[in-house]
Amino acid sequence: MLNPIYIKATTLPDAWHQSLYNCFKYGREYKIDSGSFAGQRRLELDYVTINIPMAGVTPLLPEISPLLNIPNPVSYDYLSAYLTYLMTNHKHENEEYTYGERLCSNNQLDLLISTYKKNGYRNNQMILQIGKPSDMELSDPPCLRHIDTKIQDDTLHFFPYFRSWDLYNGFPANLGAIEIMKQYCAEEIGVKNGSIIASSKGLHLYDYTFNFVKKILGR
Repeated sequence: MLNPIYIKATTLPDAWHQSLYNCFKYGREYKIDSGSFAGQRRLELDYVTINIPMAGVTPLLPEISPLLNIPNPVSYDYLSAYLTYLMTNHKHENEEYTYGERLCSNNQLDLLISTYKKNGYRNNQMILQIGKPSDMELSDPPCLRHIDTKIQDDTLHFFPYFRSWDLYNGFPANLGAIEIMKQYCAEEIGVKNGSIIASSKGLHLYDYTFNFVKKILGR
């Protein structure tokens, strides 16, 4: 039987710390059959929804106490580079896809902004699509499948869904960049910046991070 988890966080760093705690408490440990890190073990939640109403509050990235002698999971230099990956169609020769390529190939961001401005906010059509049916044939398909959106009370909210999601490093980088993209869209549309409500059926920790997480959680 599945055990869906709901996390009510405040900021992005708080969401990361609460997700670490919940993954260790409720996650199932198993060996990876195929895909990234095949053969290794990971701890994974069955399904999780994470409500982050203050996603725009800085810092956007979690910071680990220097006393633990553990590097922060993501640096701001990496986040800046990741924004290019998310918001432009730049792709290296060895890459099958990038999120930015999927978003920019048919001008989805521009279409989202212009449609909200032209047709008003009361519709449920504005969803940024990353996934394609053909992704099932890829050896490592995109983890981020879509970012649904909603404007309520003149405030823009994002609802990203990840089919599989690396909690330790991927989570803070992904949500930090998505938050900056949301802020950009809200400003262009002319509305307030709102929350992120993220979900995944595969939020996980790889075994090489277990000792780090235990120290962070004080175990």
